[in-house]
Amino acid sequence: MTNRDYVKAMFELQQSLNDDTNGVGWEKGYTKTNNIINWRRCIYMECAELIDSFDWKHWKDLNKPIDWENVRVEIVDIWHFIMSMILEHYKLNNLGNIDTIVSDIENVKGFKEFCNEPFKTYDVNSFEIINDIETLINKSTNKNLTVFDPMFIEYFALSLKCGVNLHYLYQYYIAKNVLNRFRQNHGYKDGTYKKIWNGKEDNVVMLEILTKHKNPTIDELYAKLEELYK
Repeated sequence: MTNRDYVKAMFELQQSLNDDTNGVGWEKGYTKTNNIINWRRCIYMECAELIDSFDWKHWKDLNKPIDWENVRVEIVDIWHFIMSMILEHYKLNNLGNIDTIVSDIENVKGFKEFCNEPFKTYDVNSFEIINDIETLINKSTNKNLTVFDPMFIEYFALSLKCGVNLHYLYQYYIAKNVLNRFRQNHGYKDGTYKKIWNGKEDNVVMLEILTKHKNPTIDELYAKLEELYK
């Protein structure tokens, strides 16, 4: 797959997931049950969860090892909502389809670097990353956001510092997309879904599947979740 293929596949999956979860026409700002959608709020709330992956509380032990796997999961969660916001923006303003979005993203400053190898996380200062996350939160509140907005430059740079490049983003995104579909199909909305599986959160279970099985397909990931959930 080319870099363009990776980006396009993620946007197509996100469009499909949003259509299934929120109902066709969600771009107008409401779900099929008439709940208000606010992607910017989703982004900065996920950013807050990402900050909590680091030891920022001065009144606690600041030498606790960073769970980089969880950091990467949070980076991917943010990407879900960034894509959703872009899809909504392009739809409402008649700016083009997913191919147009992908072409525009390819021209965003920092995207080419994002396609290269990520940084080694042991070389990164965690407080520098926290500052970058807070910058991303600030950028996400811009009401006139476009794909060429500094927010995307910040996101790509932040991801690289956290050990995530385009290839890793795609791999983790596919896994999380499958997990989100699995949740929806097993009662996530009505509260019957069980998020803890034998003492482990489902996110952790998915990461373990990725570790044990190299480059599994979407169908293989879903089947493995089905097997373990039972």
